[in-house]
Amino acid sequence: MYGLWKPRVLGAWRVPASGPVILAVNHAHFVDGPMLIGTSPRPVHFLIKKEAFIGPLDPFLRSVGQVKVDRGVADRNAITGALRVLEEGGVLGIFPEGTRGEGDFAALRAGLAYFAVRSGAPIVPVAVLGSTEKPGRLIPKLPALRSRVDVVFGDPFEAGDGSGRRTRKALDEATERIQERLTAHLGSARRFTGR
Repeated sequence: MYGLWKPRVLGAWRVPASGPVILAVNHAHFVDGPMLIGTSPRPVHFLIKKEAFIGPLDPFLRSVGQVKVDRGVADRNAITGALRVLEEGGVLGIFPEGTRGEGDFAALRAGLAYFAVRSGAPIVPVAVLGSTEKPGRLIPKLPALRSRVDVVFGDPFEAGDGSGRRTRKALDEATERIQERLTAHLGSARRFTGR
């Protein structure tokens, strides 16, 4: 990442140095995940759509610990793999919106709340900003080479209400709390970086 672009990493000290943690990342460009993997202070294991595991990319993604997910079904293997990352004290990366979009955390899926409540792992909001601002000249689908991309880590927080409940209502309430925190972090990161 540092060879192709100019990442500016802010607040990386907010990521707990040990123990399970979930990085909840906005997703406006396909380079956002690799950008976070390349700049995070700890190794990150992302839930990645199964369509990305093709050709030589498949063994590479598996070797660096990424978790394949079939987004068309409730993928039990992916759920088990993600929970294993957290049980082993690792870092799980999630795009809470489920797919690339505006990157504004406007429509969260319940997966993030489930993993956070089930594991008890804190969530660290992450805003990746600038990846969609200036397309490259040679490869327009990528950000312009040597352009600045900001990766802004927020304060960790707990998603659950402390009751330990995992009912549909509890997960819906947790999703609302998470959305408020992620949206607030994104707004703060945009103000701080001027983006």
